[in-house]
Amino acid sequence: MHVLVVHNRYASAQPSGENKVVDQEVALLRGAGHRVEVFERRSDDIAARSLLGKVAVPLLVPWNPAVRKELAARLRAERPDVVHVHNVFPLLSPAVLAACADAGVPAVATLHNYTQVCPPGTLQRDGRPCTECVGSAPLPAVRHGCYRNSRLATVPLAVSLSVNRRRWWSGVERFFCISAAQRDVLVRAGMPAELLAVKHNFVPDPGVRREGDGEHLLYLGRLAEAKGVRLLMAAWDELAASGGVGVPLMIAGAGPLEPEVTAWAAGRDDVRCVGLLDTAECRKAIARSVAVVAPSTWLEAFGLVAVEAMAAGVPAVAAGHGAFVELVEDGVTGLLHRPGEAASLASCLRRITAEPVRNREMGQAARRRYEQDFSPAVGLEHLVEGYRTAIAGRTESMGGSK
Repeated sequence: MHVLVVHNRYASAQPSGENKVVDQEVALLRGAGHRVEVFERRSDDIAARSLLGKVAVPLLVPWNPAVRKELAARLRAERPDVVHVHNVFPLLSPAVLAACADAGVPAVATLHNYTQVCPPGTLQRDGRPCTECVGSAPLPAVRHGCYRNSRLATVPLAVSLSVNRRRWWSGVERFFCISAAQRDVLVRAGMPAELLAVKHNFVPDPGVRREGDGEHLLYLGRLAEAKGVRLLMAAWDELAASGGVGVPLMIAGAGPLEPEVTAWAAGRDDVRCVGLLDTAECRKAIARSVAVVAPSTWLEAFGLVAVEAMAAGVPAVAAGHGAFVELVEDGVTGLLHRPGEAASLASCLRRITAEPVRNREMGQAARRRYEQDFSPAVGLEHLVEGYRTAIAGRTESMGGSK
């Protein structure tokens, strides 16, 4: 099969689960013998633009005509069987869908978040769940400045959502939702249920698994409010006040809260901030964990770090909402805490560290779940099945001609 992957890469200064998923899927397909090409833009390149070029970027968010022309020409020249769209913000835009239509190539799209119904894609405002824009015009998002706390920065996203909603629905043969929880939200918001299929992200086998009981609790991800970092700090302070849990907390990642987290951890011997880690270092850090902590306050559409922990035979402590409810079986492969409650998170961290035998059993169960539902073999099967469905759907809609 010949696949063209379309993706706007997120800035490299902060960890991106989407970039990782795209790279892993490309490698998986190529390893299975499929021909895969990539059409991409990089947010890192914005910094090198002229002042006028930078000013023009928001205007390209709803529609980038140059991308439509360039991609359509490439599609006509290469004739791939299917186009797989991932992120189009900010430099690609939904114009990529028009390019696919121009060239008569079917498109599928992975929905990594909630940008189809929420301009910033988080379903959250001021640290709390928010669905004001779901199923309606995204004016509340502009009023509240939901993207980067800026009304001006939110406008291009809101405009794009409004003017391109129907284009997405008519221009994509199959949407991949990365969890059933995400699909449920999108269906309730009015997206066509028949276009939405659940395809969990897969995780490559790390090649290293936990031996023994682990050395630390690990937070691995973006240091941001929505990821529950402040909640974790509050829970850890509560644990420290009662004598701690016997192992340190390792915090790995970067993001807007990094100065706050670094200042909080300074001078403590029960917290280690290690910054961004490369892939090999991440795998080692996970495999040495008593548990991986994922206390997100927003409704995660997937929760990649929980599955990366499963692959290494490590349980997770995660927020009991969003996709984590289907990823982490409470008491079996990890523990779920009450979302947004520091005391509940502290209690779960205490439990996961206080019962090493039970912890090992959870880790073993987590690994079995990984092999059953999130391995590369399972991911490849679902990916190719989705492509074939999209190709068949386009062929049928064209009356049997390609």
